Amino acid sequence: MELITAIIILALIGIGVGFVEGLLGVGGCFLMVPVIFFVFTTMGFSPDIAIKLAFGSNLLVVTPTAISGALAHTKKDAVWWKTGVALGVCGAVGALIGATITSQFLSEGILKLAFGLVIGLGAIRMLTCKPPKVEEDPKDKPLTWACWGFPIGIISGMIGIGGGIIAVPVLVMALKFKMHHAIGTSLVIMIFTSIAGSMGYLINGLSVPDLPPFSIGYVNLLVWACLAMTGIPVALIGARTAHKLPAMQLRYIFIAVMFYVALKMVGVFEWLRLPI
Repeated sequence: MELITAIIILALIGIGVGFVEGLLGVGGCFLMVPVIFFVFTTMGFSPDIAIKLAFGSNLLVVTPTAISGALAHTKKDAVWWKTGVALGVCGAVGALIGATITSQFLSEGILKLAFGLVIGLGAIRMLTCKPPKVEEDPKDKPLTWACWGFPIGIISGMIGIGGGIIAVPVLVMALKFKMHHAIGTSLVIMIFTSIAGSMGYLINGLSVPDLPPFSIGYVNLLVWACLAMTGIPVALIGARTAHKLPAMQLRYIFIAVMFYVALKMVGVFEWLRLPI
């Protein structure tokens, strides 16, 4: 794949990622990771290097787009900043640890399978559990938030996701948040987990030789620029769209996208020889 072709593909994906992030409160990682992995493997880099570059670069993209989306949802009074910051700080510690584990010990095959399974299990959970009927705002529970934040961060760092795809179900099912508030608050959590996770991949990849141009450790700045520059403004559009859709419709869009990416990363479509 030529460099200009890769740039065009990444820029177009950035537009879709930005919209999905603002709409659903997730970092778009389930879209970015497979595409970045495809770009680097097509350019001739080993799958093991490509998957870690995908995780690290993807997490850095999440940071500015999460900030953009969180600010947009704040204007709609749909962000619980106190909860988001508490979960996010604990999640950041977990994300740094998770990124280190992946960078040092795990292979491409395990990472792709783990990525797909985590997203698939999250989709099943969202589909089978009825969202609780919330009559009042959740109460302050800092210790509970901390207990949830750390494992969210560990998983986020290990499989290169901002954490929204895990945080939204946790906020809805465990912490009894309304869907719109869960989406907005998850973006705050992702600001912290994405910064810590990307730094983990950057630091642990500094000694790796023969990385693609513009790479600092397992973070590629060209990938970041292509995705972030197109994703940030579109995240605002996605956030505005979210508040025009009913919570149930948002829920099913969220689930459908999760299932598709899970099956793609696990390799089900390839096994069935389906070109999707």
